[in-house]
Amino acid sequence: MNRRLLLKLAVAFLAALPLAMPVAAADKVTVFAAASLKNALDAANAAWQQETGNETAVSYAASSALAKQIEQGAPADLFISADLAWMDYVAEKKLIREDTRANLLGNRIVLVAPKDKAEPVEIREGFDLAGLVGDGRLAMGAVDSVPAGKYGKAALEKLGAWAAVEGKVAGAESVRAALALVSRGEAPYGIVYQTDAAADPDVAIVGTFPEDSHPPIIYPVAVLSESASPASAAYLDFLKSDKAGPFFTEQGFTILK
Repeated sequence: MNRRLLLKLAVAFLAALPLAMPVAAADKVTVFAAASLKNALDAANAAWQQETGNETAVSYAASSALAKQIEQGAPADLFISADLAWMDYVAEKKLIREDTRANLLGNRIVLVAPKDKAEPVEIREGFDLAGLVGDGRLAMGAVDSVPAGKYGKAALEKLGAWAAVEGKVAGAESVRAALALVSRGEAPYGIVYQTDAAADPDVAIVGTFPEDSHPPIIYPVAVLSESASPASAAYLDFLKSDKAGPFFTEQGFTILK
């Protein structure tokens, strides 16, 4: 076979090839996560992407709102709730893969005030929170739906302070929205997670609620039944791993294993 014929065959072969070889797309995991997780989870997700090349898309909101969105068919791969009740809610509707469910993190609730007006408060049975709030408002997550609000109400009831302060409560759509009211000086006090307080330099913790004054604060996680991402299971394993742990503990969460 002469050189001219070889050249023609080579040109014909190259012409038959696609202009560009297909590149495998990175898997994306869509996560619905409690608003209080934002700082820690954003950091963990950056590490996950750097390690695997896979991306995450996170929707942060109150666990109640996210659970309702999942119920209505919103496309997501994982749900991380700030309490057991809302995970139970989606589980009862067969919207999670039960074998993937795990208790991931723990937290504490605290009383916060604007940093420039912060004075220590002794949180104990019978303490006069209503007197401290005065003519202002107590910022909390909505007490009938937002987990931080439910924990806060339970604690105040246990300590005998709820009845006097109930009429002063400014119920917010999420714990981060309650935090913002205090941070902006629109409320003299607020009840949030200690991890939220750590994320905002304009507020200070003035007191911590006794752990026995409210149900244990537990963040469960699970892969959703309709998850279509091949990376969902690996991402969940990452969240439970020692690699992800420091991102959560640095924000004040405790690791539950």
